[in-house]
Amino acid sequence: MARPDLLTADNPAYAATRRIDELRATEYNHLDQDGQVYLDYAGAGVPARAQIEAHHRRLTSGLYSNPHSENPTSVAAGTLVESARRAILAFFNADPAQYAVIFTPNASGACRLVGEAYPFGRGTPLVLTADNHNSVNGIREYARTAGAAFRYVPVRGDALRVEQSDVEAALTRRSLRWGRRGQRRGLFAFPAQSNFSGVQHPLEWVGLAQRHGYDVLLDAAAFVPTSRLDLGAIQPEFVCLSWYKLFGYPTGIGALIARRDALARLRRPWFAGGTIRAVSVQGDWYESMDDESAFEDGTLNFLGIPDVEFGLGWVDNIGIDVIHARVDALTGWLLDNLTALRHRTGEPLVRVYGPATNDRRGGTISFNFLHPDGTLVDERLVAAESTAAGLSLRTGCFCNPGAGEGAFGITKWRLARTLMRNITTVDEYLDVMRVPTGGAIRVSFGLASNAADARRFLAFAESTYLDRDRPDVALPPRLRC
Repeated sequence: MARPDLLTADNPAYAATRRIDELRATEYNHLDQDGQVYLDYAGAGVPARAQIEAHHRRLTSGLYSNPHSENPTSVAAGTLVESARRAILAFFNADPAQYAVIFTPNASGACRLVGEAYPFGRGTPLVLTADNHNSVNGIREYARTAGAAFRYVPVRGDALRVEQSDVEAALTRRSLRWGRRGQRRGLFAFPAQSNFSGVQHPLEWVGLAQRHGYDVLLDAAAFVPTSRLDLGAIQPEFVCLSWYKLFGYPTGIGALIARRDALARLRRPWFAGGTIRAVSVQGDWYESMDDESAFEDGTLNFLGIPDVEFGLGWVDNIGIDVIHARVDALTGWLLDNLTALRHRTGEPLVRVYGPATNDRRGGTISFNFLHPDGTLVDERLVAAESTAAGLSLRTGCFCNPGAGEGAFGITKWRLARTLMRNITTVDEYLDVMRVPTGGAIRVSFGLASNAADARRFLAFAESTYLDRDRPDVALPPRLRC
């Protein structure tokens, strides 16, 4: 049975987050236009009116140019970029003497930067959790090309968690212990929060992996929009971020926050404008920059990077703990109410993938609707019907195949048998794998979410799918994961 409605001013914990409701009415009132409901914060945050106005004021009151020069407009732009670097380190409590900020196009670009430059080899393997975004999974191809071993740590159980004992076993596996004494043994990569299930993996794994001689790449893109990351307390070698996930604007800018000692071990396979101190065509040599700019290819988005500093100040003013409390309350309420719904047959309305409670999870809920006979509602139908109802949510596998395979019970043995067949379409693949749907439904809360958003989605779920038999409708083809 669902718990009482705790999303009211009568609940002190929820009332403590009323600052967000005040901002929703002023800075985020565009969210309530045209009957729309935004439930895809795991995909992108929503910008506040103040962020856009600040950007406009800056560009209309000053003049800025390419910072790769020494003229006044160039210096003005460079000053703002360096100020943003300091603000980022301060926001995450990172020591500037220990950490550097490298601007990238997004978190994926940060992952690629590490993957292409990390010294993989027979003595430096890659260990990953199966629960990882494809931008992290792709690093395995750099490892493979370098002849390095790589190993996945599986997700287990309905909660789709990774067991610490499995992490330790992977880090100490004999076939991965080829490094010489005193040499870094390899790279361990995992997400602080799953973009598929919302699972929050223990940040203590950073120290665990380092004690076993590994560098750590922490994908924090899904974690930091609603949770505090203290790089003074845990100190991974590499942290990957996308700023639009935190506060919606600007897009096209991410960051790699990297320990300076770890940067010194990276070897980039190429150079570009802005990354070198000197280069000769006829002499066939070059000298890289000796700071973070050695990793920033070409001209930075110098007109957008100052917006990152404004956004961090905006979040800081609201309070990351207030945001966390709001998202935690909404997530718990929706989980409890969704899982309490039953068809007339007694079958549940939803099947949740990942934790069914707020225990060690973030504000992302992945699930499928079920028909009264217990079969899954095709997520393509949900995509069409939720769109018609004005709901912005996500369907598919969310670029996280490892968590998806765990959710749908796809084993390595079944995959091996399937890949031996002549499969030409996604639908053929699903039929052979005996997977009834091509993906899940994902609802995610964020900075500007409120009780009305959660209630609107619950009402949609109940009115549209409860006690509803399978509709006879044509579904569009599946285009991609």
